[in-house]
Order: sequence, then C-alpha cells, then structure tokens
Amino acid sequence: MAEVTLGGNPSNTVADLPAEGQTAPNFKLVKTDMSEVSLSDFKGKSVILNIFPSVDTEVCAMSVREFNEKAASLDNTVVLCISKDLPFAQARFCGAEGIENAIPVSNFRNDSFGKEYGVELADGGFKGLNARAVVVVNPEGKVVYNQLVPEIGNEPDYEKAFKALKDTQ
Repeated sequence: MAEVTLGGNPSNTVADLPAEGQTAPNFKLVKTDMSEVSLSDFKGKSVILNIFPSVDTEVCAMSVREFNEKAASLDNTVVLCISKDLPFAQARFCGAEGIENAIPVSNFRNDSFGKEYGVELADGGFKGLNARAVVVVNPEGKVVYNQLVPEIGNEPDYEKAFKALKDTQ
C-alpha cells in the first residue's frame, strides 16, 4: 500500500506498484472496440503503461496527449493509456484529439488490474479509480521503471520514463 494525495488530501492505494526487475503481471483490458487486449499480446515489444483516473480530467488528458506525441517516434514500443473510463468515452476523447499512437484501454471489467498493479485507490474521493502511475515494461516482460505520482493532480515524469525505455533498447 502506498499513500498519494488528491488536491492535498491523502488517499491510499490497495498495494504497491510492481517492482523494477519483477515480471510485469499479465492482464486483460478492454479496447475502444470492446475487444480485449493482454500484456502478453505485446511480447517482444517495450510497453509503456500510462495509468490514470479518468480521461475526462485535464491532467489525465494531457498525459494521453504527451504519450501519444512521443510514441510516434518510438520503435518496437506500445503505449497503453489505462483508466476505468468506459471505452466509449475513451474513443470519443481519442477521436476528438487525434490520438493515433497510444492505445486507450479500460480496466472497468477487470478489478484485478488495479490490485495487481497497486494502482486502485482504496479510499478518498477517487476510491475505486486508478491512481496516476507509469510502468515501463521491456521486451522480455520485466518492469524497468515505475512511478506512482505522489499528487494525482500532477503529471508523471515523462523524461524518466522515456530514459528508462531508451536504456533497454
């Protein structure tokens, strides 16, 4: 369990992020066409997990835009933008914003994702939603970087995530 804040108010996650060097837990999430996708579908590629509460908030939307822009120049890398938003809301946002390089996916059907990745909020105003976090997984399926953003209203450290990614390629 870790503590984060939302507007300065403390909130706890249900567990900790997967540790660097650990095999990333597999998952099944829902794409905007309602099909399922798993981490194992991207075996042999680097995967950036951009995890956040809702695409309908300003900072979450910024992180999707930022990862989408940076993903355009990455080889052998997939960016998954993960929230509990319904796939319809994700599709609407990504269509309006021209998001083409990042894949929006939802864990609305799969509560185990938030528990296994330690991002589900256990209390506070966003209880049940994902905390803001980034996890970078190398082509061998190992976690090479993780960040649980201490204040949910702040953006993640993009530079450190992309440095960890480049160090593995």
